Amino acid sequence: MPEYLRKRFGGKRIQCYLSVLSLLLYIFTKISADIFSGAIFINMALGLDLYLAIFLLLAITGIYTITGGLAAVIYTDTLQTGIMLVGSFILTGFAFNEVGGYEAFMTKYMQAIPSVVTEGNMTIKEECYTPRPDSFHIFRDPLKGDLPWPGLIFGMSILALWYWCTDQVIVQRCLSAKNMSHVKAGCIMCGYLKLLPMFLMVMPGMISRILYTDKVACATPSECEKHCNTKVGCTNIAYPTLVMELMPNGLRGLMLSVMLASLMSSLTSIFNSASTLFTMDIYTKVRKGASEKELMIAGRVFILVLIGVSIAWVPIVQSAQSGQLFDYIQSITSYLGPPIAAVFLLAIFCKRVNEQGAFWGLIIGFLIGVSRMIAEFAYGTGSCMSPSNCPTIICGVHYLYFAIILFVISIIIILVVSLLTKPIPDEHLHRLCWSLRNSKEERIDLDAEEENFQETPEEIAEIETKVPENRGCCRKVYDMFCGLEQQKGPKMTKEEEEAMKQKMTDTSEKPLWRTVVNINGIILLAVAVFCHAYFA
Repeated sequence: MPEYLRKRFGGKRIQCYLSVLSLLLYIFTKISADIFSGAIFINMALGLDLYLAIFLLLAITGIYTITGGLAAVIYTDTLQTGIMLVGSFILTGFAFNEVGGYEAFMTKYMQAIPSVVTEGNMTIKEECYTPRPDSFHIFRDPLKGDLPWPGLIFGMSILALWYWCTDQVIVQRCLSAKNMSHVKAGCIMCGYLKLLPMFLMVMPGMISRILYTDKVACATPSECEKHCNTKVGCTNIAYPTLVMELMPNGLRGLMLSVMLASLMSSLTSIFNSASTLFTMDIYTKVRKGASEKELMIAGRVFILVLIGVSIAWVPIVQSAQSGQLFDYIQSITSYLGPPIAAVFLLAIFCKRVNEQGAFWGLIIGFLIGVSRMIAEFAYGTGSCMSPSNCPTIICGVHYLYFAIILFVISIIIILVVSLLTKPIPDEHLHRLCWSLRNSKEERIDLDAEEENFQETPEEIAEIETKVPENRGCCRKVYDMFCGLEQQKGPKMTKEEEEAMKQKMTDTSEKPLWRTVVNINGIILLAVAVFCHAYFA
């Protein structure tokens, strides 16, 4: 994705900036949140210390990601998806059976009030432990709702634009597809799967509150600390508690596999993408003549550094946004993601946007977003029981509304600066923006004359030289870990290279499969609209 912006705008600063910002987002939202949620489950299932659980989770995940690369990530993700679906359906069935069906679930949830609501001389406000009246509605009050409906529709759409359309972790799956039909089919399959969390995760989590009210919906700081070692709330343990308390022994082991599979699936993708961003967009700028071997080692070492920083961030995740992991992830994304979404959107649909506009839109948007984020962390997000002292003018705006404001500001800055500076000629934009997507003319890349990665004759010789057969055990393990044990394939002729290039850039589709995926896209959209209308 950073490489696309380099080709679209030229220069290196946007590419480097986006790579660094993406890595920061991985630390703040993806890795730290994933390892924290995984450690919670391991801690509850096996009774291990939180940080020992984190170490074990990362050790298992890191070994096969580092040694296997993207291929290992894709194969394990595919296998783990099946395990997750089977386990989640079984748990959902057990949960609804225990609570007495859907109608009983809706009735009992509104009555799930904790028994301990006082601590010393302090009495917790009723609104802090009573289920919200709009608990079964997606679209909530625009001013008082915890997820106001304008923010959900527009703000969440901006975050979704950043995450699903421009984030390297997600898009690299599409970039590795065999052809355009596979890309579309993969995205539609993802869409079908994303309809399930409402029924397989959200509702079982709500049932957990019904069955284990004093633990999951604890109201006083002392009660919460007793159950989940944090004073701000225990909603993060709702799903693991349901698994540990409700499932019989054999199925509990299956659900442990399911939880670990889902977390490892996320972590492997993040590790692989982070390694790619660091080596190709940052390390090669510092070490322009780095060999393939050096890049592989640098990427693997960087993953270890990334893990260390993410672990250090876990205590922040544990206490932020009233202990609600979902709100924490969405709030951080709202502060840092909208400028990226704005740049990609305009880069594709507005060819008048140039490098200066995109760069200053990213920088100013980042400064505004990070100012809100720092203020929130400095004052603390607080909770219903003990609100934050952060000034209303800074933290009073809901993070989804803030995302909309930041997105609009970023777009205005990008357009104004672009209109005040020189446009990019069309000869540099063929097939890089929407209006020129079907152009057949030859494109002159803006980065064509820049100094890119070049292999020296010595490095080419090193790569082409076969690995000696008489290697020791330690050397074999080292080569396998660094991905250097594979032999280099035969060199292609110019005709073969041209044929390969033509195949790799061909976006045509077979009419039958194009029709199949398009029909499925319409069906998916219709089902999503129905679900939104039904739970409105």
